[in-house]
Formats: sequence, structure tokens, C-alpha cells
Amino acid sequence: MAGKIGGSITALITPFKNGEVDYESLEKLIEFQISGGTDGLVPCGTTGEASTLSMEEHQKVIDFTVKKVHGRVTVIAGTGSNSTAEAIELAASAKTSGADAHLSLTPYYNKPTQEGLYQHFSRIASEVGLPMIMYNVPGRTSVNMLAETTGRLSKLPGIIGIKEASGSLQQAAEIMECSKSGFILLSGDDFVNLPILSVGGSGAISVTSNIVPELLKSLIESYFKGDLEKARKIHLSLMPLHRAMFLETNPVPVKTAAHMTGIIDALEFRLPLCPMKSENRDKLSAALIAGGLI
Repeated sequence: MAGKIGGSITALITPFKNGEVDYESLEKLIEFQISGGTDGLVPCGTTGEASTLSMEEHQKVIDFTVKKVHGRVTVIAGTGSNSTAEAIELAASAKTSGADAHLSLTPYYNKPTQEGLYQHFSRIASEVGLPMIMYNVPGRTSVNMLAETTGRLSKLPGIIGIKEASGSLQQAAEIMECSKSGFILLSGDDFVNLPILSVGGSGAISVTSNIVPELLKSLIESYFKGDLEKARKIHLSLMPLHRAMFLETNPVPVKTAAHMTGIIDALEFRLPLCPMKSENRDKLSAALIAGGLI
């Protein structure tokens, strides 16, 4: 493993060109992230449009990322599925590729009970043997994993942390209250990156860091160095950019921003995602100009 999981971690977009994964742009993005000080990368998460990747593409993107990173930063492979069996298959493949850990989300659409969530994650952990970061994002999955359930799961071998994107600081604090010592809490919502750190978070898995990796790195590094004023200043300065990244469904704005700033070569999405409305694209452009990025 490149190092302890934490700090500034980027939820990578997946560039496409002519309907296929654009590996040239993906390599360019990986190098941009590493040169910007990013501590870790998450290929094939929500921001990576994993839900429209084929199983073969999903596995290849993770394998490609691990090989190109070559141990320089931590790679946390996105392996979530609403099918426990498929999540196990993806996690096992990520382990074979050499990922340091995997990110597994609460099952979407099925709407399992809290006991169902416990059994889902415990089954994956027992069968795969790759360190797992769970991912709670009720806005996308229609199910919220409660702090008590997270606490139960934190005590199982192989489950090392959670990406928490409920938007509730109370729940984030309760997760730390309920979980075993050393359990990793990562912000999954850029708007609350700094507040999550204040209740015991170890870092953030960020969308915005696709565009400004050095700023997210500086924010988190400043916090852990005790320079709270600098961390607060950076966090507040990033709010307009965070808002721009969510003008429409993620990852449409961040991928558009990556193209506008020249980080990726082509701008393509897979249906049901589609290009931004012109008025929102103009707002995104204005935010990037204001930030000195284009």
C-alpha cells in the first residue's frame, strides 16, 4: 500500500472518446493528480460513471490505474453494486489487479434493511480479503446506513472505513462515536470536507479535486498541521467551485470542467447522462474563469 488511507483522494472521472474508454486521457489525468499532490485515487466510482461501464471495462480501468500509479499513491478501486455477488466479483478482480483497497457502496434500488446492509458488507469482507471502505450515499441509493450499523461493521476484519456522504455532520460524528478505534472516516461530500475533519475524519474523497488537486491537498494538509485558519480559508474559497461541480448530476459538470481546462481530450458521456444545458455550462465556465482555471 502506498501509505495509510486518508488525506486528499480523488474520485476519478472516466474519459471516453468515440464511445470507448480514452486511456490516453486517463493516464494524463492520473499524472496530473499525482503531480498535484493527491494522496489517493478512486477509479470506477460514481464520478467514474461505473454504472455504465461493462464488467470488462470496469476491471480494465482499475487494472490500468494500478499499473500507471505504480505504488506512488493509494488506489481504492470502486467495486460497488446492488448485487452482492457482483460486488464480490468486482472486489476480487481489484484485488488481483493490486489495488490497495476497494470502495463498496450501499446497494441502490433494492433498498435493503439495516440488517441487509450488514449482511451485504460482511459477506463481501469475508469472501474477498481486500481492505474495504464502505460508501454511504443515500441521495443516490435511497438507503441510509445508520451509524449503529456502520459501528457493527467496523468491528469486522477487513472493513477499515467509510466514505460518508449523507450530508449529516451529526451522523458523521455518531459514526466515530460508534466505531472501533482507528476506523477511517472520509468525507464524501466536498461541501463538508472541513467539518468532517473536525469530528475525526481522516480525509476526503473529492469530486472537485479532479480539477484542483493541489487545493484539496493543501486544505487537508493545513488542517492536520494545525493551521485551521488556512484550511478554513481554502475551504471557503472552494465553495463556488464545489457548487459549479453540482450544477447538474455528477459527473457531468466535473467532466465538462476537465475538458474545458484541457485535462481530458474529448467530452463524452454515456446515456442516460448527457451534456449540460447551455445556461449551466455558461455558469460552470464563469466559475472556472473566476477561479483562474481557464
